[in-house]
Amino acid sequence: MTLSSVPLATSDIQIPEGARRNSTLICVPIMADSVDQMLGQIRKAKEVGGDLVEIRLDYLKNFSPRQDLQFLVKQSPLPTLVTYRPTWEGGQYDGDEGKRLDGLRLAIELGADYIDVELQVAPEFINSIRGKTSGNVKIIVSSHNYQNTPSAEELGNLVARIQATGADIVKIATTALDITDCARIFQVLAHSQVPTIGIAMAERGLISRILSAKFGSYLTFGSLEAGVVSAPGQPTVKDLLDLYNFRQIGPDTKVHGVIGKPIGHSKSPHLYNSAFKSVGFNGIYLPLLVDSVKNFLTTYSSPDFVGYSYTIPHKEDGLRCCDEIDPIAQAIGAISCMIRRPADGKLMGYNVDYLGAIAAIEEGLRASNGTTSVGSPLAGKLFVVIGAGGAGKALAYGGKEKGARVVVANRTFEKAKELASKVGGEAMTLAELENFHPEDGMILANTTSVGMKPNIDNTPLSKKALSRYSLVFDAIYTPKLTRLLREAQESGAIIVYGTEMFINQAFVQFERFTGLPAPKELIREVLVRNT
Repeated sequence: MTLSSVPLATSDIQIPEGARRNSTLICVPIMADSVDQMLGQIRKAKEVGGDLVEIRLDYLKNFSPRQDLQFLVKQSPLPTLVTYRPTWEGGQYDGDEGKRLDGLRLAIELGADYIDVELQVAPEFINSIRGKTSGNVKIIVSSHNYQNTPSAEELGNLVARIQATGADIVKIATTALDITDCARIFQVLAHSQVPTIGIAMAERGLISRILSAKFGSYLTFGSLEAGVVSAPGQPTVKDLLDLYNFRQIGPDTKVHGVIGKPIGHSKSPHLYNSAFKSVGFNGIYLPLLVDSVKNFLTTYSSPDFVGYSYTIPHKEDGLRCCDEIDPIAQAIGAISCMIRRPADGKLMGYNVDYLGAIAAIEEGLRASNGTTSVGSPLAGKLFVVIGAGGAGKALAYGGKEKGARVVVANRTFEKAKELASKVGGEAMTLAELENFHPEDGMILANTTSVGMKPNIDNTPLSKKALSRYSLVFDAIYTPKLTRLLREAQESGAIIVYGTEMFINQAFVQFERFTGLPAPKELIREVLVRNT
């Protein structure tokens, strides 16, 4: 099943800043031991921009139904959704079922705006309140699957079963074992005839929570604090509003993202979403935790899924999935950027890594020499590249283009040898690099993930070996100052941050994605704020 069949508008109309382009509500789960703590959280939910709150009664330690519900429902400055989730549906309540349902009936009587009741007990519950409600309350009938995301057919049947209970709003929450599982949730939302909440939980389901606004979900959930969530994979309200510009996502919003594994560390969404907003471009940029590039691209083949950055470990896989490849990317054997050509939907692959990295290294060398020479300061230099993956290929190729003598060092010698032969260079293992010292003033570029968060105490080369290099570049940018760069600086080398490569390629990719000039100062400012 793919998303190509979902009917989506594809207008590129630029939108005025601040205009709201969807009706999807942001619901903030309220989970605390006491009603006083809950009320504090409810007030905070209003401050941060939530539209309604989900009062999770199952979290209260000493629940006095009438007194506590009256207090919370009447005092809440936001509309209230009351949930009393039992352990058998992933909640905290493990007491008498009759008392639990009485609590939900009482919430209706006391003026709650929404009640969430589980599918398993919904027919009986809805029958028990028929003719006894004011008519203002909306009943959400929910189904939670903590194991997987069922097939499209099974989800369709589940929606029908929920609708048959007399639900005002259908809620389906599944677990995403792969990012492609979210597509089945989008299908449900796009084809639903009644108000529907559709969510795929867990890290691989994040895009379902953000693109819920594109596909018309009734609401999405946003937590008050990172990590304090009512279900796995929940973003914060702050991230929904400030990082992903949630209110500006519409049915015709163009989807971009960074494809990698892991991907949680990526700063790209901060850069591109801020930049898109600043120029009024109707697009969103997401972190895409992808296991199989091919499956991802086959599933999300709609014309609205338009552009991707590629990072570790998917740069070579990305190349294999392109319809057309830029000659430079072909020579490197990896892509860092993919665009869906609007005219025919063909996937075009580019490599802009080497542009960003080589430019940053050249700037570092020129600044140290105090020269502004026309030729490349890399010409004739011994240029050692650690790593033979996508970024390693880009740097080795870039070094060769600039006239450097390239050496490739890799954990496995075979991969180093294969890359070195392509650029007319020398190959060695990382162990051999420790004692490699044919001359002073060498240039070093690390393109592996050694030293990246959370493993910030690791380094690909000892401090003793670093004394032979005049400049050291690290492609990692989280943290900005890696152990490798810190020890290189202490050894007297010029250091060049991975952020410089990242920013130079961001300018190029932004222009490829949007067709507009990159807001360079803004992109630099955002990167400084987030590293």
